[in-house]
Amino acid sequence: MAKKSNTQKPKSKLTSIIVVVIILAFLLLIFSNIFKSNDRKLKPANNKIVEKNYKFEKNGELTFQNKDGGFISAIDLEFAENNNDRTDGLMYRTEMKENQGMLFIFPTERMQSFWMKNTVLSLDMLFVNSKLEIVTIHKNTKPYDENSYLSSAPAQYVVEVNAGYTTSQNIKEGDKVIFRRTD
Repeated sequence: MAKKSNTQKPKSKLTSIIVVVIILAFLLLIFSNIFKSNDRKLKPANNKIVEKNYKFEKNGELTFQNKDGGFISAIDLEFAENNNDRTDGLMYRTEMKENQGMLFIFPTERMQSFWMKNTVLSLDMLFVNSKLEIVTIHKNTKPYDENSYLSSAPAQYVVEVNAGYTTSQNIKEGDKVIFRRTD
């Protein structure tokens, strides 16, 4: 019977240590990229990404009117006029004052579909046609919901306000909006 060499044991131990170190370095690299933060986003306890330091940018004003043209209420607007702004919408934002909202402006009137992905706030969504008439209202949308909220008729504009606004102001389908730029 041949005597076993002691040089085999340290080699396999060294190989095992090297493998463990490589695995740990790889895991550290992966986790450092996952948890890397930037200046704008953070992850709260529920792991939903939210916006930090959001500031409302007033671009205009919108007035809600009843069918007869009577004043209902008015809000300050932030416009979403290009694809990037429309895609981001109110995502990641943690607050919005009661008299604020976002107006999504599309180049043409068509059936619209919105979702609440990465949207922290519950919203009322108002779909508005090219005649500036409210054709659909979705009230109290569910934050982070990836289901679609559809317009019931073609719309060229969508107004998003805090959840409950349309109820508290008695805004209904068939009412109208008028908006103007202030910036």
